[in-house]
Amino acid sequence: MDLRESMSLYPLGTAAAPEQELLCIFGTGDLGRSLGQRLLHSGYRVVYGSRRPHSCGPLPQGAQAMSHEAAAQSASLVFLCIHREHYDFLETLAPQLQGKVLVDVSNNLKKNLYPEANAECLQRLIPGAYVVKAFNTLSAWALQNGPSDANRQVYLCGNGAEAKQAVAEVATKLGFAALDRGSLSAAKELEDFPLQLFPEWRMPLYVAVGLTAFIFVYVVIRDVVYAYVEQGEDNSFRIMVSLANKVFPIVSLIMLSLCYLPGVIAGFIQLYRGTKYRRFPDWLDRWMLCRKQLGLVALGFAFLHMVYTLIIPIRYYVIFWGSANTISQIRENRTSVFDTTTAWRSDSYYSMGILGFGLFLLLGITSLPSVSNALSWREFSFIQSKLGYLTVFFCTFHTYLYGWDKFLRTYKWYMPPAYMLSLVLPSVLIVLKLLLLLPCVDRSLTRIRQGWERTDTDLPSKSSIIR
Repeated sequence: MDLRESMSLYPLGTAAAPEQELLCIFGTGDLGRSLGQRLLHSGYRVVYGSRRPHSCGPLPQGAQAMSHEAAAQSASLVFLCIHREHYDFLETLAPQLQGKVLVDVSNNLKKNLYPEANAECLQRLIPGAYVVKAFNTLSAWALQNGPSDANRQVYLCGNGAEAKQAVAEVATKLGFAALDRGSLSAAKELEDFPLQLFPEWRMPLYVAVGLTAFIFVYVVIRDVVYAYVEQGEDNSFRIMVSLANKVFPIVSLIMLSLCYLPGVIAGFIQLYRGTKYRRFPDWLDRWMLCRKQLGLVALGFAFLHMVYTLIIPIRYYVIFWGSANTISQIRENRTSVFDTTTAWRSDSYYSMGILGFGLFLLLGITSLPSVSNALSWREFSFIQSKLGYLTVFFCTFHTYLYGWDKFLRTYKWYMPPAYMLSLVLPSVLIVLKLLLLLPCVDRSLTRIRQGWERTDTDLPSKSSIIR
């Protein structure tokens, strides 16, 4: 026997490097190029199938381009990054795609465009292949930048367990979490995911629009219509800035309270039930799931309030009345007396507003995935819960200082000042939260959230009560 035939070609103590798996991509558009680049960076070899392999545009460095037939024969897993209307040519490739795993990443322009899902159509065209719907919920940008800056989840569905496992392994190697949604009949649902317009933001936006419209109409009636009807004054110019700067903080404070109120309600429900293992009502579940969106919308309104407040000194209305008042005092030889109480109130009012807005910004920043992923659960909970309620307190106190004694003297057409409407919900929230913080209540709630359940033996019996 020739020793040279059995001699290892690698140095002693080292193993032969495993050959990189070859994957095929049909389609050289933005998504196909981004997917190929991500696969190359993750250790795969990539070949593109194209109608014009020699003039298909720039490809990621390290990838090859060849005809559809040659590319399909070279790999066992093929990504189809093409639109449904171009599926026809795949029928001619049925022999080359026999037994291959076809990953359909296509989406439609709108819902119910076709009677069947794209993946189901593909399976019907090539019955000998194993079609898996996956990666269609990721954009080219998400694939290029990786899971640290984008959605980490890859939804997939298909009829073959081994085919889905192969696709899931690729997704995991790319850094994504694969979530199996069942058989290929779920493909239509996956294809509808990218077509949904702000599904998690829908209720918060409806609430914001409804509150804004109601408060705006309220302040217009109270400050513009009343002045015109009762005093003959035209204050309509105040709508653009003054009234808008009343609406924004009111909506912001109410929505911030709506962000934390479901947590308090959930605490009282758990105390009443004596367990954490029973589901909350559906309305409370949906409310709690959109707390992040409620908080971010509230932050947007708070930011608008801050910007509108900063432009107050440069408004024509403010400059005119400030100058007129100064000239009037000079002509009448009159001097205003410094009021220490008013100075304390105004400084405290501004201070509470600045502190509240600063904490509000901190809550918004830490809710971003790139920031929250860098925090431990304890750190995240401390900021979003403890500092969140402190934010509610500062913003509520800021509003009380703004109102001061106005609630005693300014009722137009029996309508209370608009700021009073914004104080109802946060005041109730603070009182309820203080009740939950009472040592006896907090102790019981903590035990329940740690797994303790109240049983019938923990309750006093009827006979013992009668005695």
